[in-house]
Amino acid sequence: MAVRVGIVDYLNSRPLAWAFREGAESGPFVPFHLPPAEVAQQLATGSLDIGLIPSIEVQRIPGLRLIPGLCIAATHEVRSVLLISKVQPRQIRRLALDQNSRTSVALAKIILCRRYGVAPECVSQPPNVETMMQQADAALVIGDPALRVSVADYRVLDLAEEWRRLTGLPFVFAVWAVRAGIAADGLLPFFNRSLQQGLGNLDELIAEAGEQLELAPEELREYLTVSLSFRLGNEELAGLREFYSLAAEMDLIAEARPVQFLGSCPSQDDSVE
Repeated sequence: MAVRVGIVDYLNSRPLAWAFREGAESGPFVPFHLPPAEVAQQLATGSLDIGLIPSIEVQRIPGLRLIPGLCIAATHEVRSVLLISKVQPRQIRRLALDQNSRTSVALAKIILCRRYGVAPECVSQPPNVETMMQQADAALVIGDPALRVSVADYRVLDLAEEWRRLTGLPFVFAVWAVRAGIAADGLLPFFNRSLQQGLGNLDELIAEAGEQLELAPEELREYLTVSLSFRLGNEELAGLREFYSLAAEMDLIAEARPVQFLGSCPSQDDSVE
């Protein structure tokens, strides 16, 4: 039986999804390329079996188990999750949100509340920076569009860096999640191998992305090897715990539920409280 896998086609996900994009692991899988929010929605409805989803959705979709050891995270600046503003952060009254984002929306609300003491009116919009900034004081821009933002034109908060200043921890943006009822333990090697292949083919990945995004190869290499981390370790798990705790305190999720892992988690704990 084919396993339906939801893949996000942002640059930050390509190392994780390399084998699926290139067809090397096509045997048991049928890949679907979708925006992050759509992957989460289809995983929730059962249209997908496994998905690379925004980390906040782990708390909103019952019965999910995470593939251990893999994620999209940042220890400091991430460069692809930005809050850009025409005013000082404490003066933001209206915030335009990328409609494709779930985790970054929650993160932006936490950062603005906890670090700057504001809770702006929020409006969800397509990721067009010019339009977003015409209708709001600030905009949340994620993924590839954020990499192309001219930061000299705005005041910019890198939300992973802001999270680090707030908590001292890495931030986990996305995880591989398996819906309830899917027997996928035997598939774990495919996902680890996919990341290994992606990191082993960075030159090809960067060349392709450079043409698409019109960014310099050295800039893309730094983004993929310095700005991002793809391993879900103890520090990243601690960051998830704190994120879920703060999200629950702000009523962004109903409660901070334990997170279950497929198979055995390679950390000291097998659940995230």
